Amino acid sequence: MQDIEDYLVKERDRQLQELKQLLSIPSISALSEHRGDVRRAAEWIRDSLSRAGFHHAAIMDTPGHPVVYADWLHRPNAPTVLVYGHYDVQPVDPIELWESPPFEPTVRDNHLYARGASDDKGPTFLHIKALEALLAVRGTLPVNVKFCIEGEEEVGSKHLDAFLDEHRDIFAADMVLISDTTMIRPDLPAIVYGLRGLAAGEVELRTASSDLHSGLYGGAVPNAVHALVELLSTFHDPDGRVTVDGFYDDVLEPSAEERAGYATLGHDDEAYRKSLGLTALHGEPGYSTLERVWVRPTLEINGISGGFQGEGTKTVIPSVATAKITCRLVPNQKSDHVLERIAEHVKKHQPKGAVAIFHKGHGGKPYLAPYDHPAIQLAAEAYAYAYPNKAVFTRMGGSIPVVETFSQLLKVPVVLMGFGLNEDRFHAPNERFSLDNFDRGLRTLCYYYSQLGDTWSSR
Repeated sequence: MQDIEDYLVKERDRQLQELKQLLSIPSISALSEHRGDVRRAAEWIRDSLSRAGFHHAAIMDTPGHPVVYADWLHRPNAPTVLVYGHYDVQPVDPIELWESPPFEPTVRDNHLYARGASDDKGPTFLHIKALEALLAVRGTLPVNVKFCIEGEEEVGSKHLDAFLDEHRDIFAADMVLISDTTMIRPDLPAIVYGLRGLAAGEVELRTASSDLHSGLYGGAVPNAVHALVELLSTFHDPDGRVTVDGFYDDVLEPSAEERAGYATLGHDDEAYRKSLGLTALHGEPGYSTLERVWVRPTLEINGISGGFQGEGTKTVIPSVATAKITCRLVPNQKSDHVLERIAEHVKKHQPKGAVAIFHKGHGGKPYLAPYDHPAIQLAAEAYAYAYPNKAVFTRMGGSIPVVETFSQLLKVPVVLMGFGLNEDRFHAPNERFSLDNFDRGLRTLCYYYSQLGDTWSSR
């Protein structure tokens, strides 16, 4: 591996500058005004794959944002790895909380700050550059590789299932490799074997036919914001348990072995609380902090809108108020079932004088897999090559809906090797990616790919 190590040192500045180019593209998939930017990011990824030595690099259109494909298929009798990632990013609001502009990548305190740095442009970029290094130094790869890099992950990958089903022959592989998960600590990598799913929706609440003057009508008519707050307060009990009837139907409880394993990870609740600037932690009774974020479902209110939002005062009684909601789901839960239960709850708890409607949004499936496959075990060996501590096997609280799709459609193992950290501020202002993990991530992936062919053949 010394030849690869030398190459990575030599090319490090160039690689980092290229990542900055990708991060400067505001590929926000949720906002229609950035549709052109999303495609521009896809074109950048396509061109980067082509320059790295991959073949058939192409943009494949979907009814939404495109998928980027490329391959290198010149190793007979070796496994084919499908590398998945996404080049779209979250919106940047609130923009005033960013210490540097979100699409002007900036290095400070050994981190690269930009929207998409850790989710998921940075980690996806590592795969391109690790394989580029192997091709540049050795002229070949030990395995066959395909890429599937999409532009709709941050809006639920809503067109990807049908797209993959239609093109399953193109994306057929022996395993899938993804780096869109997190590590436990900077010195403790994690191989994720379980993810939570997602169910999204919006509560719309209406009272009068228009906003009303608070002096002429105040005290005699219902207030939509007041009514919305009343309704939202019925979603949880004081301890944080969700009170929607049927919400916990089908929940698969973690095994005693899993819970015992989580207890050995040394999670420090007090340090966790302080790092988040909280006065106290809060959550479902009977479960540890790690269990709450890894193996238990949630219902969160993500945003509320209603009434006057501008500077100063406007004396109105709002007639419309809305709340955006997302649920994180655990194995055996289904998004359609959960959203239907929430819709029934909204109807049941509709405040007096108001009409409440629940609009169902997108969903994503949870994922849970065994972790004794050699390709997954090799991931632990690869981390040990670049990191000081042995990797642990964990679940993760986030959602990657396509993981379950790949598992069911291709019937192959999915290996989740992340290089981000929980404190990297995914989806928040000042998102960042550790440059230590940039360097170690490249070394880890180079080792993984270089050993994968032999590991596979010796199964």
